[in-house]
Amino acid sequence: MKSAAKKTLYLSLTILVFGACSTRKDKFLNRNFQALNTEFNVLYNGNLALEEGLTDLRNNYKDNFWEVLPVERMQVAQEASMPGESRNPNFERAEEKATKAIQKRSMLIGGSEKNPQMDEAHLLLGKARYYDQRFVPALEAFNYILYKNPDSDKIYEAKIWRERTNIRLENDALAVKNLRKLLSEIKFKDQVFADANASLAQAFLNLEEQDSAVVRLRKALSYTKKDEEKARYRFILGQLFDKQKQKDSALHYYQSVINMKRKSPRRYVIQAHAKQAAYFDYQKADTLPFVTQFNKLIEDRENRPYLDVLYYQKGLFYEGMKMPDHAVINYNKSLRAQSLDPYLLASNYRNLGEIYFYKAKYQTSGQYYDSTLVLLQPRTREFKAIKKKRDNLVDVIKYEGIAQRNDSILNVVSLSKEDQIAFYEAYITDLKKTNAKTAAQEKTNPTTESKELSFKNSASLTTGSSGSTFYFYNAATLAQGKLDFVKRWGKRSMGGYWRLNQKPGTSFVESPDSPEQEDDTVAKEEKDNPMYSPEFYLSQLPTSKIVIDSIAKERNFAYYQLGVIYKEKFREYYLSADRFEILLKSKPEERLVLPALYNLYKVYEIINPTKSLTLKDKILTQFPDSRYAQILSKSNASADTMIDDPELVYKNLYKRYENQDYRAVALETDLAIEKFTGEELLPKFELLKASLVAKMKGIQDYKKSLNFVALTYPNADEGKQAEELLYDNIPYLESLYFDQAPPTTYKILYRADNLEDKKTKELLEKISKFIKERNQIQLSHSIDLYTTDKNFIVIHGLKDEEYAKGVASILKEFKEYKIAEPFVIVSTENYKIIQIRKNLEEYLDPSLRVVPPPYIPKPKRTQAKKEQSEIVIPMQNPAGTQNPGKGGSLMPPGGNDMPPAGGKTNSSGKGGNESNFQQQLPPAPNNTKKG
Repeated sequence: MKSAAKKTLYLSLTILVFGACSTRKDKFLNRNFQALNTEFNVLYNGNLALEEGLTDLRNNYKDNFWEVLPVERMQVAQEASMPGESRNPNFERAEEKATKAIQKRSMLIGGSEKNPQMDEAHLLLGKARYYDQRFVPALEAFNYILYKNPDSDKIYEAKIWRERTNIRLENDALAVKNLRKLLSEIKFKDQVFADANASLAQAFLNLEEQDSAVVRLRKALSYTKKDEEKARYRFILGQLFDKQKQKDSALHYYQSVINMKRKSPRRYVIQAHAKQAAYFDYQKADTLPFVTQFNKLIEDRENRPYLDVLYYQKGLFYEGMKMPDHAVINYNKSLRAQSLDPYLLASNYRNLGEIYFYKAKYQTSGQYYDSTLVLLQPRTREFKAIKKKRDNLVDVIKYEGIAQRNDSILNVVSLSKEDQIAFYEAYITDLKKTNAKTAAQEKTNPTTESKELSFKNSASLTTGSSGSTFYFYNAATLAQGKLDFVKRWGKRSMGGYWRLNQKPGTSFVESPDSPEQEDDTVAKEEKDNPMYSPEFYLSQLPTSKIVIDSIAKERNFAYYQLGVIYKEKFREYYLSADRFEILLKSKPEERLVLPALYNLYKVYEIINPTKSLTLKDKILTQFPDSRYAQILSKSNASADTMIDDPELVYKNLYKRYENQDYRAVALETDLAIEKFTGEELLPKFELLKASLVAKMKGIQDYKKSLNFVALTYPNADEGKQAEELLYDNIPYLESLYFDQAPPTTYKILYRADNLEDKKTKELLEKISKFIKERNQIQLSHSIDLYTTDKNFIVIHGLKDEEYAKGVASILKEFKEYKIAEPFVIVSTENYKIIQIRKNLEEYLDPSLRVVPPPYIPKPKRTQAKKEQSEIVIPMQNPAGTQNPGKGGSLMPPGGNDMPPAGGKTNSSGKGGNESNFQQQLPPAPNNTKKG
């Protein structure tokens, strides 16, 4: 009987369970069974996966404290994910569980959802998609709750998540509208109310309405129950007030983060200390508490992950206190902390670069700038500014090296023989101490750096007389290498493996020499080493006056270039004035004096107006006919009538230059130079003017104009082009003389000063008539510009001199022509020289001719400088001749400095082609691209 009752009971329970499993019946048992199963089975596992995913997300997320933090700690990836791809498997699992609950446990009957847990399932589905950064599907999940479960107890939470998703989709205005409406509906001011205000604050931040964001963030701070959110909201409020320059409010919120102590994540506390330090008053505040506080933070073991930030801030403090050496130490410590913040690393390298720049250690500074550029985003303003400064440093490094090296050479050359020997003996003593110290360190701690040091010393001080850099071709480097080998390895006998110092068949024996033997060996090798003899260096000193003058000339030009670079590129006016003053005291060649005086005048206009007036008077009185005097005194009102676009003006002038309207272009170019003084295109106008001078005044005036362009704009492409022309082309043109080349064809020249004169017009008509009537198709004629106010009417194409004399005789004697004007018969080759040198009188009177020296092709400028730089002298700054600026040596930093991470400078008419000597002299540039 009892057994039958049990069977009946089990059967009834089984029927009830199977009946409750149905999702098509709206029964009490069905609803509660499905809800229970959904909540404690599927959703439970889904929420666990979601929490694990959130933990991974927060652990991997790195806040960018250089900008205002987002309200929510979540980084949106820039790259799009592929279809079906998940960024985090935990979120994928959470989504699977939510989908399973919806598919198998949903009770959609009569258009409404009967399972009370379906809103939780859709909320989990939306969150999983949201954190997986699939925002459109997430929005669909949240909207489903709002449409199908409007009476859900999760309705407010679903609305907040929908607006968060809208914010991620950049629908900020819509989110603001919906969240404002939601806040008016919420009755209980709890965590949901705080979350809504926080989301609204983020929307306002995206819309750049910071005041509204502050109001909402304060409300969120007041009602949130989570310590992490409290710390984050306070820090963001501090950043917002910081951005609005409200110092007191910003400091208050940063301090409130610090006061939270362990309730706040450590990252916010450390960054709050750093933000407060930015407000330190270096003139009035007490420095001791600051240093004490940061030292305490650094010593705290809990702050070890944040040493990069602490040392960086301490470096900023010392830099603000004008203590650059202490700043360098702390910046290097920050770098050694191996920060994961790329911008912090870039800032360390940038600041180190700035410090070494102002110490005049340009090579080191350039390496730090290289490391900075590696870590910065290429399209930012900061990247472009540092890139420009780094590019400018190429020339600074080059010319400072030339100036320092040549100053050292000239200073040593100027000493007496006894003083030279004393100088080198002192240098050799220091060199021996350095090598001995290196050897001692090598015995105790043989490092790669120390092994290379002596080789670097020898390589930097010696170069063979033949100019070769191959190691075994240089006796000095070879001797130094042998000495270093013995110091490091001792004496090794031939045979067997040299490093083990054993012969085949013998046991391993390291055979160190006795102290007496070692001392004798070192003494003998020092005696044999040419680098330890003053004669080695004395033999390299230049003795020829030509070589010494060349070194001085190169040094002077380097100082001029440095003055211009500091003035125009870096705005370092005191450094610029220093270089120009050194140049003027060094008796420079004449071509550098006036440009240096003018540039020094422009510098003193800024830093010393009294001196600038003195220099202006000096230029106007001593050089009244110079271009610089014209610039200082000239004021032409007609320049005001020119249009204000320099690029358009240049294009129009260059087009007319190509059409050979030289005289009119020359007048308008002068007006353009006056009007556009200070513009980027001014060097182009100046080079165009130099080309016009070549056409109208000849080679000597052209040389002066090129010199003006080269020295006034040495860093512009036009200035560099002018310098190349002066170096390469002008010497060749100056070497040309009459009858140097065999004649090919001849020309007949008639003077025609006034092209509007009646006689000139008749002359042209008669020449045209002769060529046409006599059917001389091989002949042509043109009007060629000779000088500013003189022209030639030229007959071209005469095959030899006798034929040219016959044509001239016909034009003079025959009654239909009767040209009475005097003529000149000249070969095409000589006519080119006449146009280049403007020396027709010299051609007509051979007694006036002077044969110039022959042209000797020069090596390329880079090769010439390389050969000259191979004179190697130990560096010494001559007293009273060089002030290295705010620093001194150009040597790299010492061993305590952090090395850079990425350390890592171009008028003839229709028939008068011969009068255009463009084959020798390139025309003005037609590149109108600015900068």
